[in-house]
Amino acid sequence: MSIPFWCVLICGLLIFVARVPVTKAMKEQGGYNNHLPRQQQAQLSGLGARALAAHQNSFEAFILFAVGVLMAHTTQTAGWLIDGLAVVFVVARVIYLLCYWADLAWQRSLVWCIGLVCSLLLMLSPTFRSVLL
Repeated sequence: MSIPFWCVLICGLLIFVARVPVTKAMKEQGGYNNHLPRQQQAQLSGLGARALAAHQNSFEAFILFAVGVLMAHTTQTAGWLIDGLAVVFVVARVIYLLCYWADLAWQRSLVWCIGLVCSLLLMLSPTFRSVLL
């Protein structure tokens, strides 16, 4: 499996890692309400609310990243830049989660932008394929 595909797998798992503090915060509210979990999540504050937002953003970021990797793969665009963009995206997402949990707002926005740029460059990579090969 290629480096970008490994990165897609890791990012898919990060979606659920982002949820761990949400579950913990829900349990601290008197137990996890499995009948109405979304209603309970809407009442979270502090770390729990930030973790929920990070979890939801992880889905949004994953879609663009996975599409970018697939666009590069299906057009047979490969090389050091594609691998590098995928790895930087994963690192940015890990830092993003840590910043969100720690309530570091501008730092979180900065690494979010880095991840977005990586996804967009992966999507555009077929247009500069000759440079990469």
